[in-house]
Amino acid sequence: MQIQADIGPFHEWAFPDGTLWTRFFHTDTGYLLRFPNLADFSVSPDGHEVTAYPVPGLSQQTIEHLYQNQVLPLALSRQFKLVLHASAIEIENFAMAFMGASGHGKSTLAAHFSTCGNRFLTDDGLQLEKGEDGYLIQPSHPSIRLWEDSSAALIPETTAAAPAVDYTPKSRFLADDEVAYCDEPRPLRALYFLGEGSANAVLIEPISGRDAMIELVKNCFLLDIEEREMLMHHFGQLSELARIPMFFRLDYPRRYEWLPQVRNVVIRHASELL
Repeated sequence: MQIQADIGPFHEWAFPDGTLWTRFFHTDTGYLLRFPNLADFSVSPDGHEVTAYPVPGLSQQTIEHLYQNQVLPLALSRQFKLVLHASAIEIENFAMAFMGASGHGKSTLAAHFSTCGNRFLTDDGLQLEKGEDGYLIQPSHPSIRLWEDSSAALIPETTAAAPAVDYTPKSRFLADDEVAYCDEPRPLRALYFLGEGSANAVLIEPISGRDAMIELVKNCFLLDIEEREMLMHHFGQLSELARIPMFFRLDYPRRYEWLPQVRNVVIRHASELL
């Protein structure tokens, strides 16, 4: 059963149509994340302990899906980890990332690249670890979530789909020989911010560190937006990342027949950076 919250939420997430998605509460034991009519998740202050309280009858697949894709990235932020709304694929043992708002094509690009031989590391919830020579992208769950039209256009019929979940019509496809997955960390060499799809050709252009910082702030996972110390630390992480000249704007017509050309242009551009 869901937990009784003693005070009102300090933050809420809603879909573009206004539908409430997540409510965030402070509790005596840390944080409470409420997904209405689905589940509550309690998260310890340090993000190392998470407990699910689903509504009766919620499938195990839905609980795991909520945890992997919604709760875990936020819990990692309490561990001072840097987690971004981005997908990532591998080119010549390096990682290239695609960042953008929901519906801009992050998962579509990850799926297309992976079915063409460039292994994917994540379709969202990209976790970065700072090393001596830059940043490493950590692999996440070996699956890609797609809308029906994208899965029909991109995913081989022989690829296994994970069991359906209760809150989204998206399908989740498990990595296999045809949807190639990279299970090792890879150095990040470029991050492409996805445009709106208004271009009539495949366009890549560099962007400034200032503009990159704005996009990074908009597309990061952060559980507590009120805690000053955590905000300062997180802002410092993003500022340090934004100083590296590896950020670009990528735009292209949002039609599936353009994806092979997008891949060719990105590979050619990435090769110039390696």
